[in-house]
Amino acid sequence: MLDIKFVVENPDIVKENIKKKFKDAKLPLVDEAIAVYKDKLAAIQRASDLRANRNKISKEIGKLMAQGKRDEAEEMKALVNQQAAELAELEKQETELTARLQGIMMKIPNIIDPSVPFGKNDEENVEVTQYGEKTVPDFEIPYHTDIMAKFAGIDKEAAGRVSGEGFYYLMGDIARLHSAVLAYARDFMIDKGFTYVIPPYMIRSNVVTGVMSFEEMDAMMYKIEGEDLYLIGTSEHSMIGKFIDTMTPEESLPLTLTSYSPCFRKEKGAHGIEERGIYRIHQFEKQEMVVICKPEESMDWFNKMWSYSVELFRSLDIPVRTLECCSGDLADLKIKSYDVEAWSPKQQKYFEVCSCSNLGDAQARRLGIRVKGADGKKYLAHTLNNTVVAPPRMLIAFLENNLDFDGEKYSVKIPEALRPYMGGKEIILQK
Repeated sequence: MLDIKFVVENPDIVKENIKKKFKDAKLPLVDEAIAVYKDKLAAIQRASDLRANRNKISKEIGKLMAQGKRDEAEEMKALVNQQAAELAELEKQETELTARLQGIMMKIPNIIDPSVPFGKNDEENVEVTQYGEKTVPDFEIPYHTDIMAKFAGIDKEAAGRVSGEGFYYLMGDIARLHSAVLAYARDFMIDKGFTYVIPPYMIRSNVVTGVMSFEEMDAMMYKIEGEDLYLIGTSEHSMIGKFIDTMTPEESLPLTLTSYSPCFRKEKGAHGIEERGIYRIHQFEKQEMVVICKPEESMDWFNKMWSYSVELFRSLDIPVRTLECCSGDLADLKIKSYDVEAWSPKQQKYFEVCSCSNLGDAQARRLGIRVKGADGKKYLAHTLNNTVVAPPRMLIAFLENNLDFDGEKYSVKIPEALRPYMGGKEIILQK
């Protein structure tokens, strides 16, 4: 969320930013926000004048009473009562205008970083770098759920009976592999100096609206009936929410955290080969990384964070590339974002497995996450987040890139980095 004073002083910049994001329908919000802000200031000023006048009249009433001028004093009292009613109305108006302004401001997109490439949608995202050789084996790679089935590792039919579409049972070596990847990712981030956290899996509505846009909230979040609680779509939500209405000493920054959680999402795609199986589901598990830092350090942390994802995937013999999201593909709160995409030998293309985002001070402004500098000055922190790994997408990439076939049976190679988490196994064999 932007500072209203910035919007008032730079309406053309804010409008141009909206155009760069191809969200022209939001252009009227800028003028609307400015008008509401001016109305609010006028109400505040009139209320302030009335309070000052009330104090002045109260002193006059005291003098008149002391002089025995009771009738004149009563007239002054009537004026005070009249102005008190107006003051109460102004205070109500100020509260209403504040809420209205907040609602408008939360819909105006954050100012994107100047380095972000211009483009309309994800088809115009820009490849930055590729890492690793894009191999395609000399045997046909089965669809990912078929790979899992060959190792007696998945049961979607039973999950459909129990929970419906978009759920699954993982079993045996595949389930163990899933857990091993998460445990490895956890320790990988701890070794990078991040503090491991297991957060709440439900958050209140004020945290939801603090960490994401209304559009994302409607598309993603499951609400708990009858309670002010939502299931998290990613642990970033409760991790950033941890610092709501806090003041952190500058010397404590940066705060570097890695969190595990299950994730729950309403939206489920239905287009293309990668949308079937377990690519998009309602429930999955994830290891996340979150950084809260000084504004001048946020871009350095942004580059470190996506590079950690690349390093982790390459340690598991998975080729990846980084893709910079163009202006039209950035969510409202983001100022810059990279996707890390894994190579799919089956599809012979890359698909998204991580998303690294710098949100500037947008979340901090919504949630009141402030920093106290060494000079005593207070300012808003910058917040960043990135996926470490999110099985099952990561599991799909792992299985496809480490699959082998001897003409009769399939096997999956376990990279050295993962073997301690798989009981020392170097390979898993088809059942």
